[in-house]
Amino acid sequence: MADPRFFARQGPFRLGDLAARGGATLGPGVDPDIEIVDVAPLEGAGPGQLSFFDNAKYVDAFKATSAAACIVAPRHAKSAPPGVALLLSDRPYRAYALAAQAFYPVAQPAAGIHARAIVDPTAVLGEGVSIAAGAVVEAGAKIGAGTSIGVNSVIGANVGIGRDCRIGALVSVSHCDIGDRVTLHAGVRIGQDGFGFAPDPAGHVKVPQLGRVVIGDGCDVGANSTIDRGSGPDTVIGPGCWIDNLVQIGHNVTLGRGCIIVAQSGVAGSSKLGNFVALGAQGGIAGHLRIGDGAQVAAKSGVMTDIPGGEIWCGSPAMPIKQFFREVATVKRLAENKGRQS
Repeated sequence: MADPRFFARQGPFRLGDLAARGGATLGPGVDPDIEIVDVAPLEGAGPGQLSFFDNAKYVDAFKATSAAACIVAPRHAKSAPPGVALLLSDRPYRAYALAAQAFYPVAQPAAGIHARAIVDPTAVLGEGVSIAAGAVVEAGAKIGAGTSIGVNSVIGANVGIGRDCRIGALVSVSHCDIGDRVTLHAGVRIGQDGFGFAPDPAGHVKVPQLGRVVIGDGCDVGANSTIDRGSGPDTVIGPGCWIDNLVQIGHNVTLGRGCIIVAQSGVAGSSKLGNFVALGAQGGIAGHLRIGDGAQVAAKSGVMTDIPGGEIWCGSPAMPIKQFFREVATVKRLAENKGRQS
């Protein structure tokens, strides 16, 4: 159960209402008026609690759960223990997420400017904006209605931030236009200089970085991630992208819609990722590459060439995943043969 010191629980809710919220359907004979008071994992769920089952490796936990109700795919319904009310969904995890949001909605900071915040008189604040202690909003910045700026964050001059955004603590934003419903978690740095310079033995010469960062609606940027502004063209993060903690996005990079960039990954300057590209943890994409729509890159992979859309690549240097595993198997056989000969 979530610690009430940190998470304020709403509810209870009717099971039928939670099913509707998550786009699930009630299983045969399930009473829509069952009262659900909380959500919980399979192993810890008990009376009055809702859980979900979406991964076959946890089937034993599903068979043993004491949850009052569980969201499952129809193909797994037969494995449910007696007495558990089922909500059926082809996407159980998504349905669970939507139900859990009902119990634990995102806290809305109180509107207003804290006495210890600094807001330039030329900044434009929409209705219901919240500016926390120590935050600085510089000249000409525009912040949309319902947006909150966290403790000790700095919104640079002439930055534009849309409606209903959540800017965490110790965030710095400059040279940037941000859409609506964007979340920047603690420590994010947006719009700093790109890594552009002319090498010179007498001392490298900085190339002025004259572009912006443009972040589309509905993006989520994880803690301590950095997105450099463009050198002339903009750095563009498409709508609905989710970027994990400790990610580096270089100057002039373009991400299409719905990309997922997992922790400790990096995308070097001027590379372009299509829509719904996924980059696994500690993956790296070299500069000036093109990654096609729907491509996936496995964790710890180093991408040095373009990747066609829809393909899965793995390894360093990265290659199509079937080729990668063929090469791994070949090396393994060679090593085994060498061992038998010695």
